[in-house]
Amino acid sequence: MPTGVAIRDVREQLRAAAERILLRDGPNALTSRAVTTEAGCAKGVLHRHFTDFDDFLAELVEDRIARLDDRSDALHDSAGTGTVTGNLTAALTELFESVAVAIVALITSRDGLRTRLRRTTPTGVPLLTEAAAMLASYLTAERDLGRLPPDADPGTLAPTLIGAVHLLFADREDPPPTEKAVEDVVSTVVRT
Repeated sequence: MPTGVAIRDVREQLRAAAERILLRDGPNALTSRAVTTEAGCAKGVLHRHFTDFDDFLAELVEDRIARLDDRSDALHDSAGTGTVTGNLTAALTELFESVAVAIVALITSRDGLRTRLRRTTPTGVPLLTEAAAMLASYLTAERDLGRLPPDADPGTLAPTLIGAVHLLFADREDPPPTEKAVEDVVSTVVRT
């Protein structure tokens, strides 16, 4: 006699549950029990698919990093269209309105998770490092098109933008910043 109903795409279901918890309650509330309860499955399901909870969290972060690839291509393809400030404002808002702020807090608070993520992101803060690379690629394309000064340094501008805009979104208690607030920071940093 079966003990339950098979769960379709259990990894995705568990990741989605973890993201809901991160957005709603923050990284301190993220436990294996909370994830399985939120996903509506037995706790053992998580441990059947992952070595341990940090293994699950590493896959969660790596999934978010992989999602940046599509966004990176779209941002790079937007070079030469719209405005530099507008394109950067949209990309940074999309990045930080998602679960990214909570994931960054999760990464910085869990030593075991950071250790696992060092295999693929040996320096910097995983997710933010890849986001900075995305912005640097875009900024390089815009500089090459003449829409940024020839002496603009994408390698410095990108992490500066990430840090400044992350600070705008970091407060989970207040509403997110307005588009104008993000745009003001972006235009100040890139001086467009």
